[in-house]
Amino acid sequence: MNILNYMADFLGDGAHWTGYDGIPTRVGEHIGYTLMALGIAAAVGLPVGLLTGHTGRGGNALALIATVGRALPSFGLMVLMFLLLGLGMAPVLIPLVVLAIPPILVTTYEAMRSVDPAPVDAARGMGMGEPEVLFRVELPVALPLILSGLRSAAIQIVSTATIAAYVSFGGLGRYIVDGLYQRDYEKVVGGATLVAAMALATLALFWAVTRLTVSRGVRGAGTG
Repeated sequence: MNILNYMADFLGDGAHWTGYDGIPTRVGEHIGYTLMALGIAAAVGLPVGLLTGHTGRGGNALALIATVGRALPSFGLMVLMFLLLGLGMAPVLIPLVVLAIPPILVTTYEAMRSVDPAPVDAARGMGMGEPEVLFRVELPVALPLILSGLRSAAIQIVSTATIAAYVSFGGLGRYIVDGLYQRDYEKVVGGATLVAAMALATLALFWAVTRLTVSRGVRGAGTG
């Protein structure tokens, strides 16, 4: 039986769409982990990236933090947190947040530094304060690249949140872990397919958000 048959059999089985182990339940859990981790990472990475990008200070430190964050193995970090903190959401969320902060932090910084200095200087010459310059001049121009950093972080979280199943939590990783243990390859393929589909849905969501929040002039400048 090939992968497509496994996929079709898993998704076509009505038993996989109901109950505590049903697809809607597991998708909801996976979305919950993703939103929590992305929200925490954005709350940390966006303000720091905006401030350092606006001032032009701290770029080397951010590069070092990003390098360290990307080098840490998510699964190993989760096991370590599980041993230190015990069973709970923290051992799951910490590795996902650590994974997501670097792309948000670095991309936000680079987005702010890429803004044309001419309108920034003009805004200051008109008497705008630094917060106004940041939020009314720099941020609208930098927004497409900032959203790309958030998108990259979200995709990484969606793909990596499957590790939650290794410490008895839910999400789509439950199908992969249980399927491997039970040698139920239909379940493994089905879980992997759903993770891939969620990653594609995340891409589509950020495309829509970009279309709604970024002005047409800025989008045109970015593609020109």
